[in-house]
Amino acid sequence: MKSRFAVAALLSLLFSGAAAGAGAPELKAGVFSPPRQAPDFSLDGSDGRALNLSRFKGKVVLLGFGFTWCPSVCPTTLATLAQARRKLGSAAAADVQIVYITVDPERDKAERLKEYLAAFDPTFVGGTGTAERLAVVRKDYGVFAEKKGQGKDYQVAHSSFTYLIDRSGSLRALMPYGQGPDDYVHDLRILLNE
Repeated sequence: MKSRFAVAALLSLLFSGAAAGAGAPELKAGVFSPPRQAPDFSLDGSDGRALNLSRFKGKVVLLGFGFTWCPSVCPTTLATLAQARRKLGSAAAADVQIVYITVDPERDKAERLKEYLAAFDPTFVGGTGTAERLAVVRKDYGVFAEKKGQGKDYQVAHSSFTYLIDRSGSLRALMPYGQGPDDYVHDLRILLNE
């Protein structure tokens, strides 16, 4: 377990750096340098439609992973993302899409995700599918998830960062857990204005 967290910390350091170009505003999140195409996926969307990342091309996407039974990290992250979206104002927020993919396919069916996410912001879209399909997506994004405990009250330990994906579908940055809505607003404004 410690080695996984050490790898995550190392990756975070590798991704951090200055924005390209002299005088260009710098993102607060750790930057992918150079940016690379975000892996696409095909999941069941909480909105009743097929969920593919390519569906949101032209928008800035914040992509996170979590589950609806999460006691603290997931609701904190989703509340922060909802606050950031509100702070952007409706015109800018229309060009931002939050996508939240479950790490708990046993309990997080599309309808459950829809109800849960709507409590934060009705525009948020969740993704679910078979355990195998979700494992591929987690692998493509370097997301850790491990079931803890037995019975119906089990938990899932998981990575807690959020990906920032630009309008062209490129991975631009990785925001660590615990950053406030103002940090997201700062970075979103930069990506929206590109």
